[in-house]
Amino acid sequence: MATQSSPDKKKKHPKKPSPPKPPVTPPTPSGQPIFGQPTPSPDPTGFKNPVTDQNFSGINVPSAVPMPLIAAVEPVLTLAQVYGSAGAAKEAAIEKAGQLVFHSVGDTGDVTGPQTQSLVADKMVSDFTEANPADVPSFFFHLGDVVYFFGESTYYYDQFYEPYRDYPAPVLALAGNHDGVVYAADPAPTLAGFLANFVTPAPAQSPDSGGLFRTTMTQPGVYFTFEAPFVRILALYSNVLEDPGVISAQTGTAQPNTVLDSRQVDFLTAALTRIKSEDFTGAVIIAVHHPPFTGGATHGGSPLMLADIDSACMAAGVWPHAVLSGHAHNYQRFTRSFSDGTEAAYLVAGCGGHSPLSPMSATLRTPFPIDSTLTLENYDASDFGYLRILVNATELTIEFHPASDGATTKTPNDTVTIDLATHTVV
Repeated sequence: MATQSSPDKKKKHPKKPSPPKPPVTPPTPSGQPIFGQPTPSPDPTGFKNPVTDQNFSGINVPSAVPMPLIAAVEPVLTLAQVYGSAGAAKEAAIEKAGQLVFHSVGDTGDVTGPQTQSLVADKMVSDFTEANPADVPSFFFHLGDVVYFFGESTYYYDQFYEPYRDYPAPVLALAGNHDGVVYAADPAPTLAGFLANFVTPAPAQSPDSGGLFRTTMTQPGVYFTFEAPFVRILALYSNVLEDPGVISAQTGTAQPNTVLDSRQVDFLTAALTRIKSEDFTGAVIIAVHHPPFTGGATHGGSPLMLADIDSACMAAGVWPHAVLSGHAHNYQRFTRSFSDGTEAAYLVAGCGGHSPLSPMSATLRTPFPIDSTLTLENYDASDFGYLRILVNATELTIEFHPASDGATTKTPNDTVTIDLATHTVV
């Protein structure tokens, strides 16, 4: 593994002020989840707590992965659990409508200010004004790098709670590499801020929220299965390296490590095996921060991580319909073909607000065949934006919506549809 320089150990990090905590009265009973503010408010023009630790240059070893809150090989969270007492009714409404809609994107935190993140967040919020209730999103699945540069609790107000104060639905999240990294002199353990805000036994008001109403998320760990009508999302944590992503010790390779174990590969194998044994016919999505494939100039792919994912798929005899990632700060879509004639869409959506956007390694006319099994179908390295994902009993459709189109434009710039039964791109 190539050695990367560590953050400057002599760098002084002054004590950071806490965000404002105005007195508030939560609008729902204690113990129930709260999503967003009851009254919309203007976008902030600056950070309450400016980022002072921008000297990030990566680290050269993975960090230990915390054990999940649920003592199981496959920790599971359902949409009904996320919605609390309203969960059963929520799932029933989705089933009756015959369609689930949700958002996804990664790399939303920015260190220079909230403007670019607000562009994306505001357009996402505009999707909640749809005339047809079946088209209204049910949640946002974040693809990692919620805060930058280091995953400290002090940055969650400016880079998470404030930007999504008007987002009226649950926000689940992967942990990205920046969410897990701590600077050399920081006594906080890896992922402390992420765990405090996304992995809690029950919804609660976070000290990091600055008095905003959104409660913490109740994910069972940094790797878990999320079940909702028509879809299962299998979430992985690809650790703290800038490149590549890692989910195991990678024993027997040229880049082994002594920090990680097989838990995430075991989890993925178990989740996929259960999908097969239960004859689940909905969409299967794997979500991981580092992309298996990328044509971006800044970040490369993660072939050894992909090999781990493929090993779990082969062991279970189940392949995903789509793989969602962030990390590379742009939008890319690939089609991967398998030997049995099936296909899967691999998407990179790391354009959620972190500035600047990353260029591609070359200007390509798409579709561009990478090899006999992989084709770059489309990309956008000049727009911030997000994925709007629709899934029903027969199809999974993923749309890319650039923030530059504004809230009044609902036509996506790119779309892919996967037939669930045949595992082929339509």
